[in-house]
Amino acid sequence: MTLRRPLPLLLALVAAPLAAQAPAVAPDRLSLLEAIALGRQQAVAATLANMNARVVGTRVGQRRADILPQISGALGVAPQTRNLDEFGIPVATGVTDPFTIYAAQLRASQVIFDASAFTRVKSISDSAQAAGLDARFAGELAGAAAGLAYLRAQAAGETVHAREADSALAANLLDQARRLHEAGVTPVIDLTRNEVNSAAVQLQLLVARNQRDRAQLDLMRALNLPLSASPLLVDSLGTPAVDVPTVPAEAVAYALEHRTDVQAERERTNAVMQTRRAIGYENLPSLGFSGTWQTSGPQTDELSYSYQLQFGLQVPILDGFRRQRRHAEQSLRLEAQHVRQRDVEQQAEQETRQSLLDLASASDGVRIATERLRLAELEFSQADERFRAGVAGSVETTQAQQAVVNARDAVIQSRAAYGISRITLYRSLGVLERLQ
Repeated sequence: MTLRRPLPLLLALVAAPLAAQAPAVAPDRLSLLEAIALGRQQAVAATLANMNARVVGTRVGQRRADILPQISGALGVAPQTRNLDEFGIPVATGVTDPFTIYAAQLRASQVIFDASAFTRVKSISDSAQAAGLDARFAGELAGAAAGLAYLRAQAAGETVHAREADSALAANLLDQARRLHEAGVTPVIDLTRNEVNSAAVQLQLLVARNQRDRAQLDLMRALNLPLSASPLLVDSLGTPAVDVPTVPAEAVAYALEHRTDVQAERERTNAVMQTRRAIGYENLPSLGFSGTWQTSGPQTDELSYSYQLQFGLQVPILDGFRRQRRHAEQSLRLEAQHVRQRDVEQQAEQETRQSLLDLASASDGVRIATERLRLAELEFSQADERFRAGVAGSVETTQAQQAVVNARDAVIQSRAAYGISRITLYRSLGVLERLQ
């Protein structure tokens, strides 16, 4: 019987990150893709999952030891005397003089055929491969979480820039109101209203800066980097296209083929099936070989050797029906595992369909928010012209400015939502590494 070597597991174990064992150094500049890669490599959840996969991988070797040669050796030095009377030989009586026996022994055994043992190796190999896939899935979740944290930090930074622009605009309006009031064109209420508006925008700027700093801390925590670090986020919020299936039926089939959590559950199902098969194989005979070589004697230069070779066939007959009960128990475990596998597949389908809905909604939201900002800026321009001409009060300008503020926030949030839905779609399809 041949053993199927879990190549994906070996690759995952070789690539297991050791970065968590050394202090992480924050980069000076950070892009979205770099944040996702860092999250997959050194986030705490991803690191622990990789370590667990390595632990499970060692169990493959432990189980494989059952079918590999077993060799042991022994050396003995035995000073002794013997009472010859115990042998009942009339011509040899009394206690001998002290003498020493030197002995060396080598034992070896090898399983030639044991269907149950071979199948158990396959079972633990499938379990180890499932653990490796779990580690990859944990890395994808950590990478997606890092990407979302990056987008939130990015959106908070752009909100700060928007509030700074709003603050400059409010200061300009306040300066205009002062000049018009000093010229006797507008009443004092217009000046007061602009002062209130300027103070409100300043407060919004303080709140935006606080949220930006908090989002930066969240990003560093997601990347498992020093919280004191503040790398420059070099990307900007945009609406790049996706290059994965967006038709629901095609996307679901694609996700079931590529998602590592689905693959892991399928490997676990295989492992449970192999374990049940191994229990059934315990009813079959097993064949093995063992041998012993020994040399001994009273002097190290006068040793005599002997050996024994044995081929053994072990035939199980009855163990109180214990194997049958264990086989029935494993059948129930297999049934439960099929339920878990179906649940994971349905979860993958649900997440895929939801991410497609979110992406379509976010795309429409960006278009509508962009048009809203254009109209709000047009409204403000017209209100500002009327205010400068003295045919309208500051109510129109402050209201129009607030509309611009809200429209800018809507654009930022809609673009962030599009980026989040895009990352979520790639993650739900199991191909986060394809994100560009």
